[in-house]
Amino acid sequence: MRISRAAVAAAALATGVLAAGRPVFGPWGVTLSYMDTSVPPGTDFFRYANGAWLKGAAIPPDRRLAGVNLELDQGNESKLRTVVERLRAKPESALSAEERKLRDFYAAFVDTRAIEAAGLAPVRADLDRIAALQDATDVAAFMGNATSGTYGPFSVYISIDQGNPAAYTVRLMQSGLGLPDRDYYLRTDKDLAATRAEYRRYLAAMLAVAGIRDAQRAEAVLGLETRLAQAHWSAAERRDAEKTYNPMSLSQLVQLAPRFPWAAFLGARGIPLRSPAGERQVDVGEKSAFPRLAEVFADTPVPVWRDYLTVRYLHRHAHYLPREIDERDFAFYGTVLSGQKQQLPREVRAIRMLDEEMGEALGKLYCAAYFPPEAKARSQALVANMIRAYEIDIQALPWMSPATKQQALEKVRSFQLKIGYPDTWRDYSALLIRPGELITDIHNAEAFEWHRQVARLDAPVDRGEWFMTAPTNNAYYDPNLNEIAFPAGVLQPPYFDPGADDAANYGAIGATIGHEMSHAFDDQGSKYDAAGRLHNWWTPEDRRNFDARTARLAQQYDRYQALPGLHLNGRLTLGENIADLAGLVIAGKAYHLALGDRPAPLIGGLTGEQRFYIAYGQSWREIWSDGLTRRIALSDEHSPAEFRVNGVVRNDAGWYAAFPQVKPGAALYLAPEERVLLW
Repeated sequence: MRISRAAVAAAALATGVLAAGRPVFGPWGVTLSYMDTSVPPGTDFFRYANGAWLKGAAIPPDRRLAGVNLELDQGNESKLRTVVERLRAKPESALSAEERKLRDFYAAFVDTRAIEAAGLAPVRADLDRIAALQDATDVAAFMGNATSGTYGPFSVYISIDQGNPAAYTVRLMQSGLGLPDRDYYLRTDKDLAATRAEYRRYLAAMLAVAGIRDAQRAEAVLGLETRLAQAHWSAAERRDAEKTYNPMSLSQLVQLAPRFPWAAFLGARGIPLRSPAGERQVDVGEKSAFPRLAEVFADTPVPVWRDYLTVRYLHRHAHYLPREIDERDFAFYGTVLSGQKQQLPREVRAIRMLDEEMGEALGKLYCAAYFPPEAKARSQALVANMIRAYEIDIQALPWMSPATKQQALEKVRSFQLKIGYPDTWRDYSALLIRPGELITDIHNAEAFEWHRQVARLDAPVDRGEWFMTAPTNNAYYDPNLNEIAFPAGVLQPPYFDPGADDAANYGAIGATIGHEMSHAFDDQGSKYDAAGRLHNWWTPEDRRNFDARTARLAQQYDRYQALPGLHLNGRLTLGENIADLAGLVIAGKAYHLALGDRPAPLIGGLTGEQRFYIAYGQSWREIWSDGLTRRIALSDEHSPAEFRVNGVVRNDAGWYAAFPQVKPGAALYLAPEERVLLW
């Protein structure tokens, strides 16, 4: 599921001239019938823009949300299914080796008869290995296995070194929870207590799958995870780029957390313990949590770890096992945690599996069918226009000193842009896919990807690599590479409409492009310089000023309630809220740049500025299940859709100018001195 929505137009807006044709949505780019003009804009702008749609909106039983994101997701799913069905219809002789792997992998996933007939046989050897674990070293080694899907207290990745973005490093993070976040174990809210009770039943049910029918053993696993949660940093603490960057040698890691068998864990993971420069260096995330997590590991009896690993292993493989196991897993993770009433169709899940395991092979076919090269070139022109608006804005900032402005401009001008798809596609020739052997294929794919990751250690950073697949309905900013990427999966309606009014496109698309750019200057992204180093480039006074402004924004969001009694965490969501606000402001300025000397036309009684903000409001037309809302509010950095509209526009001076009826006393009104001005 995509929470952070970002999209780019597939037409050149750099000059402000749109392609001819009728808009797909409404008379000028939004659906007017979705609005509820009985709601004053200053009372609830989200409902002013979307109220009529909200009254009739319903979440499909196989989804956790409804709205714009779902519409694009469903469109992409349909296209990808068409891509795969074309492969399946091709003669064997016409298929490339890579296409054959995609076809066979997909076929194994949708062959439910074979899955039912196999039962637990494909995973029996691994379950037996878990049952045979004798000591802490055995347990740590199994946790390190690249195909087990079971990390335990620590997870390991290969990532770019935040202090040296020209090199890769081994990144270690806290891990081990079966619930989404530590708060699910530690808070006493009635709803979370009920969730824990359901989780206890889930643990017992999954242990029963492995032939273990003892409620006390399920209780012991829950107790273990609770102790891990007590040692964990909070989600808000984990956002701090400086506190979570702790480079050290392996020997220093052993000194930090001596009661965990690091050599066994990393050795099983295939990580060389030495580098050409000597002892392997690692980067520890939540440094103060590591000794406590190692204590929990050492103090927990091996039989409890065996039960824990059994559950985690079955959860990781549930999609590939018989329906009874799959449905048990979904009943908790899909329904209890996220409010999804039924599973997606098997064919859609198969597409998602392919995107996860062979995403660039699938993306290559997707782009060939649905994203021509000219669309990529036109999209690059649009992003360039947004960069120009950002440069102009930085130069005019009243609160930033010339020295900091110079560094900020260098960062903007150094943006690396990735549009649509990679210049070089990943080579899957070394990946072995065996027809009809789904679990083996999954393990082969996971081992293939992990070996690819480890092979990058001690090699130069590949700046051409993408961290999302081309069909993905999302975008990202990477601070270590100072890059912005917009996959082909988002470069299409309903986010962009080449026949729509400029105001509609800049309000919807421009704001989301600006959002990704603004992550370079959010509370954490702003700690990285133009080269991608975690390095302070601000004057002390400018940094204090910026931090004071963003603290006020965090305080605003602390007051919003995602559900009755469940407040947002303004510190946890701060980076995304900064990006939302800055992105909208920059998009508004880019819209006026695009207009040039031309006045914005009055359409349907609405000014260009009003259409711009209405389009922004409708770009967040979305509802979530209560389960998903609760999970996001507790553990995710993104605010629910209504606050990404109402919480943003009330800080934007341009919104007040567009809707002069918003006066003191209106629910959303903020006095000028209370508004947060960033860009």
